[in-house]
Amino acid sequence: MVLISGTGAALFSWINTELASVSRLQQSNARAQTLANVLELMHTVNPMLTPEGAFSFTAFRLTWNAKVVTPIQDGVSYPQGIGLYQLALYDTMVRVNNPDGTLWFDFTLRQVGYKKVRDNKAFLK
Repeated sequence: MVLISGTGAALFSWINTELASVSRLQQSNARAQTLANVLELMHTVNPMLTPEGAFSFTAFRLTWNAKVVTPIQDGVSYPQGIGLYQLALYDTMVRVNNPDGTLWFDFTLRQVGYKKVRDNKAFLK
């Protein structure tokens, strides 16, 4: 009887450890998948035009706040001259919250912001 109970206790301990490992693995996979989705979405955001914003999804809420890192400067066109756009580098703080509002994870993303400030007609003269 003692042998069976000792073996059973060891087996339950092993199962509990494996279940905890599976849970951590699921959480890590969910975070990695969400991070990939958030990065894909943030590639569509121009921080010069929308320095702050938020998106709500079923599983999480995404918010961002961009701060300019370099001075805003005119782009250069080939072979010489001023381009159609102004450019600057931004550090964007991205926060991903759970549906209940608690922070799940956050990270900083460096992005290029751009804004069209000139028309092609000025260059055709």
